Amino acid sequence: MTLPLTNLINTYHELNASIVDELEEEPSALEFLQFVAKNRPFVVRRAANSWAATEKWDADYLRQRMGSEEVKVAITPLGNADAVVQHSNGSLVFVEPHEIFESFTNFLDDTQASSSRHVKYAQTQNDNLRNEYANLLPDVPSDIPFARLALGQSADAINLWIGDDRSVTSLHKDNYENVYIQIRGQKDFVLMPPVEMPCVNEQLLQTGRYVPANDGELEIQLDEEAERIPVATWDPDEPEQRTTPYSHLAKPLRVTLREGDLLYLPSMWYHKVSQRIGDEGFVCAVNYWYDMDFAGNHWAQTTFIRDVYQAEQMKPVYPSLDIGDQKATTGVHAV
Repeated sequence: MTLPLTNLINTYHELNASIVDELEEEPSALEFLQFVAKNRPFVVRRAANSWAATEKWDADYLRQRMGSEEVKVAITPLGNADAVVQHSNGSLVFVEPHEIFESFTNFLDDTQASSSRHVKYAQTQNDNLRNEYANLLPDVPSDIPFARLALGQSADAINLWIGDDRSVTSLHKDNYENVYIQIRGQKDFVLMPPVEMPCVNEQLLQTGRYVPANDGELEIQLDEEAERIPVATWDPDEPEQRTTPYSHLAKPLRVTLREGDLLYLPSMWYHKVSQRIGDEGFVCAVNYWYDMDFAGNHWAQTTFIRDVYQAEQMKPVYPSLDIGDQKATTGVHAV
């Protein structure tokens, strides 16, 4: 018997190309809205080449603009911030980074030299470019015109990301329409559409955080009081591990962003991100988050797929499922 979720995933792949569309120029608001309606990504090469940030943001300029301003820095032992990690007790845990405040100059020095004992990453994702990095805000547009006009709203957050090539963001999804611009270095994205939720082995995991140990290393401190959260545990770069019966059906899309490139990452798409430093010895990007529209069928469909998958795991005979009694939590996290 072929399960309906198998048919759904296969039909999606039959009707959608296994590549990320590359546009010759930024889309109009109407053209962008068509991509949003289809929930499909695209990339525009060199779209931000004329931005002041792309032209100016070398290490000397950033030090001059930010100087001794204190910024929040995420610290992990291996560059695995907000990631699934196997705890010493054998269980999988979703671990957040240890965080400190330090001067921007000290942070950038360590990042360029990769000299810190642990991996540092500026990744606060809380509209930081309009707050702690406000000195750099004049160098980027206040909004992305085609997105603002198409979505009828300004960006909910503008974020700055700075790190080295040791940091990797594990597979996750966000409930935002994401316009992502590479400023320095390169980023490698692995993308999966929401319909592939049954492939990613989402589990409810206990949460924890890296904390300094007495020997100066970082150890995982579990949060015993927090509720477990749903996290994708399958890694498309290690496809034979932590699989589900559907993982082999996944067809991850891959795209590399170079300096000046723009990526539209649709809401609820799973993505894993790794990076490579440029000539300046660090990686830097800016992204604009726009709230997704929860009306219509997009959110309802992604939630339904998740409910069906979870109900299927709980019932041995699929045709007799009563998914109405198996309503699942639908929270997401933004990384």
